[in-house]
Order: sequence, then C-alpha cells, then structure tokens
Amino acid sequence: MLSVALRTLRTRWVTFVGSFVALSLGVALLAVMGLALASSLDAPERQPERFAAAPVVVQGQDTLSVPTPIGDRTQRLVHPRAVPGATVDRLRELGTVVADRSFAVRAAKGPGDLVGHPWSTAAFAPYAIDAGRAPRAADEVVVTGDWARPGQRVETDRGTVTVVGTLASRGFENAVFYTDARAAELSPKSTRLVVRAEAAQVRAAVRGQGLQVLTGTDRRLADADPDRDSEALTAMNALFGTAGGVTAFVSVFVVASTFAFAVAQRRREFGLLRTAGATPGQVRRMVFAEALVVGVTASAAGCVLGAYGAPKLAARVVDGGLAPAWFTIGDFTWPYHMAFWTGLLVALLGVIAASWRAGRTGPTQALREASVDTEAMTWGRRLFGAGLLLTAAVTLGLALFSDPGELLHRKTYVSRPMLLITAIALLAPVLVRPLTRLVAWLPAQLPGAGGMLVRENAAAGIRRTAAVAAPVLVTVALAGSLLGATATLNEARATETREQTVASFVVTPAGDAGFDAATVKRFEAVEGAEVSATSSSAVYVLEDGVALIRSEARAAAAGPLARTVRLPLAAGKVSDLDDDSIIVDEEWEKHTVGQRVDVWLGDGTRKSLRIAAVMTTGTGNNGAYVTPANAPGASVDRVDVALAEGADPAAVAAALAKAGGHVFTKDQWVRASYPETDRTTRYGFVLVLGIALLYTGISLANTMVMATSDRVRDLAVLRLAGATRCQVLRMVAGEALMVVAVGGVLGLLVAALNLAGMWSALGLLSVWSPVELPWAELGATVGACAVLAVVFSVAPAGLAMRRRAVELAGMRE
Repeated sequence: MLSVALRTLRTRWVTFVGSFVALSLGVALLAVMGLALASSLDAPERQPERFAAAPVVVQGQDTLSVPTPIGDRTQRLVHPRAVPGATVDRLRELGTVVADRSFAVRAAKGPGDLVGHPWSTAAFAPYAIDAGRAPRAADEVVVTGDWARPGQRVETDRGTVTVVGTLASRGFENAVFYTDARAAELSPKSTRLVVRAEAAQVRAAVRGQGLQVLTGTDRRLADADPDRDSEALTAMNALFGTAGGVTAFVSVFVVASTFAFAVAQRRREFGLLRTAGATPGQVRRMVFAEALVVGVTASAAGCVLGAYGAPKLAARVVDGGLAPAWFTIGDFTWPYHMAFWTGLLVALLGVIAASWRAGRTGPTQALREASVDTEAMTWGRRLFGAGLLLTAAVTLGLALFSDPGELLHRKTYVSRPMLLITAIALLAPVLVRPLTRLVAWLPAQLPGAGGMLVRENAAAGIRRTAAVAAPVLVTVALAGSLLGATATLNEARATETREQTVASFVVTPAGDAGFDAATVKRFEAVEGAEVSATSSSAVYVLEDGVALIRSEARAAAAGPLARTVRLPLAAGKVSDLDDDSIIVDEEWEKHTVGQRVDVWLGDGTRKSLRIAAVMTTGTGNNGAYVTPANAPGASVDRVDVALAEGADPAAVAAALAKAGGHVFTKDQWVRASYPETDRTTRYGFVLVLGIALLYTGISLANTMVMATSDRVRDLAVLRLAGATRCQVLRMVAGEALMVVAVGGVLGLLVAALNLAGMWSALGLLSVWSPVELPWAELGATVGACAVLAVVFSVAPAGLAMRRRAVELAGMRE
C-alpha cells in the first residue's frame, strides 16, 4: 500500500500540499515558541552599574524574610529601612562614608525617567565630566546625556536649576546630580552608604542589624532595579508560555481539521479501492502511510522555518521593550524535537477517525454521483464533543461555587476558551446545517437561483463547510474571549472605582515624590473642604503557615476616610479603624471582624492588628486599609476632598489647585484611573492573536483552495446547465462568505459563553458591570477571513473554468 500511497500523493497533490502547508506552519510556530521559551529560562549575571567602582556598599534592610517549615519566604519591602544613625557614626570611624540618595525628578524638556543623586556618588559608577564643572550651589546640577548643555536653565518639579556640567551617559539611567546638601534636603532618607574601608571591618561593625554589606558582583543589588532581569524573564516566560499554549492549540486544531477533511474528500476513491479488492485494513494503512510521508516532510520543513523565525521574534520583543537587550535565541535542540514529534503525532492522530471511516467505505461509494454528506457526525464525535461541553459546564459551575475569583486570573480565561472551541468544533456538523439555513435564509429569498444554491451547497457539504469554518471559529473565539475578558475586567475595575469614590475632588502630586506635610496642611486649610490624605503602602501576612503574601494597603485616618470613600464592606465599620486595627477583604485567610492577625508592615515591622472591618473581594484590587502609624515611610500620594455643606465647588477647586498638585473632579478621576491592560499582557495578546490570525488565515486560504479544487466537476455541471461564468463565481463567493459567517457566529457563541462565566463570577464577587465585547476587533477579524475566503475560492474556480465545461465535467477526480 506504500506504493499506492506515493502514487496518490503525486496525483492528488493539491490536497496534500494543503495538508503539508498547514502542518509545516504549525510545527514552525511550535518550534519558534519552544526556542523562545527555552531561551528565557536563564539570564546572564548582571554586573554592578551605579556602584561598579565603590569599595563597599552598606544597604539598609529592603527584604522581609520569614522562616516557615519549608524554608524562608521572602518579599521585597515597599519601604526599605534607612541605615541607623549610630551605625553610620561607627562606620565613619573606619573610613569615609558617602550617603546615597535617589529621587524622581521631572524636567520640562528632559527625559521622563530622570533620577536625582548627590554629586559625591557620581564617582562610584564612575561618571566623568564631558563639559563644565561640578555643582557648587543648591540651584546647580550636572546631568547625563545630551538633552541639556552647560549654562542652560531648566524648570523641574524641584525648582528651576542651572546645568553647570554634563556627563557621558552610561546607558542604565538618566541622572541629575545635585550638591550633597541639596540632595539631602530633597530626599532626607538614605537607605544605602558607600564606605571606604575593609569589607571585614564593615561587616563586623554592622553585624546583627539586618544590614547588607555588598562587595564584588553583589554590589548590583544596590542598583535601582536589581531584579529587573529575573522579572523580565518571568514576564517573558508568561508571555511565551501563553503564546506557546495558544499556538499549540491552534496549530493542532487546524492541522487535525485539515487532515480529516483531506481524507473525507476521497470517499469515492476509497470505494473504488474496495471494489478492486482492497481490505479495510489496507485502506487504513494507505491513509496512515500518506499521513506519515506528509508528516515527516512537513515537520522537517517546519523545524527549518522555526529556526529562521525564532530570532525574528526575539528581535521583536527586544525592540518592543518586553525583553532585555541581551535576550537572544540560545542553542537548544529539545524545542526542535518537541515540534517535530508533535507535528508528526498530530498528523497521524488527525487521520485516525477519518481512516477508520475510510476503511468502512463500501464499494458502492465509488458509484455515487451525489456529494451530499449523509453521515458527517459519528457517534464517537457526538459523545466526545458532548463530553467536552459538559466538562466545560461542570468546571465553570465548580469554579463559581468554590472560588469565583479564579475565573478572573489570566491563566484561566486564556485556557478556558480552548475547551469550548474544541467542543463546538466537534459538534459543528450538528450545528452547521440549521445555522447555514438560518444565515442563508434571506439570500435564498432573492430573485434567481443563486441564493438557493449557496444555501443548499453549504448545507449538503457539511464536512466541507465545517472544515472551512473551523479556522474562522478558532480566530473569532480567541479574539472575542481574550480581548473581551480584559475589557470586561477593566470595566469592572472602573465600576469599582466609580462606586467607591464619594469625594468631589481628588488631588494627586505633580511628581512621584508625594505631598510633603506643608502641602497637606494647605489642603486642610482650604475653606469648605473636608480632606482625607492617604498613602500607598503594603502589609505582608503569612497564610497557611508557608505562603508570605503581600497585600497593597492604603494608609488613612478613619474619620476623613469614611467621608470621602465608600468601601464595599461585608462586615464592620470604617470608623472602627485605629492604630491597633486593619481593614481587610474576604480573600484573606482570616477575615472575621474582631479577630487578630499577625502582619508585617511596609518597613518589615511585625505587628498584631485587630480586624476592624471586612470588604468584599471584588476584582482583587480592594487591598487593605491601615492608619498612617502603620505605614512608616509612606508619603501622601492622594488627597480626597469632600465638600462641606454650602461650599462652592469652583472656589474649592481653585484653592486646591493653588495649594499644589493636579485636581480632578470625580468623573475626571474615574476616567484618569480607568485601568488598562498591562503592557506585557497586551503585547502577549497581540502576539497570540496575531499569530493565530496569520496561521488561521493561511489555513483558511489553504482549505478554500482544497475545497474549491475538489468541486471542479460540480462547477462545470452548473456551466452546462446554463449558468454563466460570472454567475458561478458569484455563487462560489457567496458560499465562501456564508461559511465565514457560520464560523463567525460559532466563534461569537464561544466568546459569549466564556464572558458569561466571567460576568457571573464578577457578580458573585459583588461587582456588577456589563460584559464588554471587542466588536471592532471581531469585525476586523471576520472581515479579514471573508476577504481571504473569497479570494482563495474564486481564484482557483476562475482558473479551472478557463477550460471548456465539457472537458471539466468529464475529467477524472
């Protein structure tokens, strides 16, 4: 049968080229994602940057470490501790001590990420003056880069300064250096020191105080963001893991569908073989041999394409800022093995059911002239599809009953659509015929036979219609589910902000440093304003004895907080908040009013606090509330202002603006704080959907060519019956559009079911907001599929009909 299989490959090359293209592209995508994922597992050791020339760096406690039965659990402190003054005095006895400070600076025409430092620390990078001199007065600065020149006056949020010198940029920061005295005024707290002394002596001087003594490559831990490489790797792992999972699903789905359709097209051929004496086993072995030949060659070609495409992807994520500049594709072999064997396995699995049906083909099938699919849906397919649909429903019900918040996590709303897509695709032959008649009802009522032929052809060729609709289904379902999930979550969070904001005005600082005490007092002195000043902080809690959880917290006085914010309380009162208590949400392990919970504050201080009130979980952003006494080191970064009775809103707004900061009305604040999908997630979804659209687009074009080429005799019969060439092409285009519409409706059904589950979860979490469907993106996706379907069905039909209709009608299959 192998020789027969090879001859069949040569004769039916259009069908097998279609299967080859689908499989090779699928393997290429798997190889690309596998190589990218493997390359993101390890990062090169980063060298010190700001303190590369510093002898010894002493850093205050910036990490919380809690012992547990399974080892120490650590979290980065939101408010690192300063080095104690007594310790600084002891270090000065060992050698010169230079205090380092870092603070944000905003300049009218400067880079957006300017950071200020004292001039004495410039030598530790080391920086060298390109032009000018060192700063000597409080209003003099030296800057890195070429955005300013010596003698230039620059307006900043720290006052107007004169640039007296410039430094060559070292690439890791845009720095502004002040005199040491001025830097100490702008940032009084210093969390790290440079000591010119022996490291052993320094360690002896600070022993037992929880301070870090950094030398050698460990000095990188004193840089601004020492964990950025590991964080970037984590983000890339999530990105490539998500993209790889979705890509694997899409490629397996499309390849299996394409191979099954390719086998289903050949019923008459199998019937002829059975008539010639071939046994069912021989027919099945022939089909498997064909799949093996195509699978091996296409998988090998896909690996070659993957080796070419992976570096392109790496360059894109680096250019997009999602990966560090050092990220490149490494020398790995396992992704190629994974992609190759997965492709071959999918090719063989894709023809199992089809080959079984092929073996059961009776000799009389060779005598059939009609191409109506009478048994497009086997009982096995019905049971498997119904089982997946039931599994999706049961898992959704269990999640809603036990932990509705789980449905809001990215890994959940990315993976759940795949289950429903597979279930709907398996049940598609049951849905296609009634859906086709529904979609084509109006065109069938139009004058002429064109609309009726479109409807009947699509309804008769269920396998063909389902195979062509499959790529559209998966693309529309993924676009609607993923983009709709993020849009629905964002709208839910905006709803929470809208419902919780009672204040008439919200004031935020112009820079990142927060409001100082004098500015807050000016706000409080505004006539007719009831002010609640709050700070961003965090608390840490050990749950289940092994998990150290960080929870975002806001620090505020209870009285003003109750007048300006409407917290979603499930129990307790905001007014009960004091220095010995905390407000938590229902997600905490302990969430009963009156219970005491052990927490670590933002600076690592351990404290036992009484639960004063409990909030509903919501979308997970409610966090916790403490008083300012339990947020040491936190600066005021938001001021909510309610109007006293009879106060003039315009006058209050003008007075607040004069006191300092940006003043927002309630509506402006809700719009300004409207949540946006984080950059990594957004880029990941663009990557996933872009790949899915590209792949399914090619597969759609591929399947259309296969389907149209198989109908040349049918089109010729229409010509012989009196239809003009234009009428036949219009009918082919109409069928393509209708099949895309069927796939789009099925994809929209999957997206709607997924988003309905998320909406139910939000309701159970006490957040009632509308479901958001990305209509523009869905319209663009369906439109692109429609264009591809029309072009790649009309083009081969038009080329085929250049021959005489009599010749086409009599040609062999």
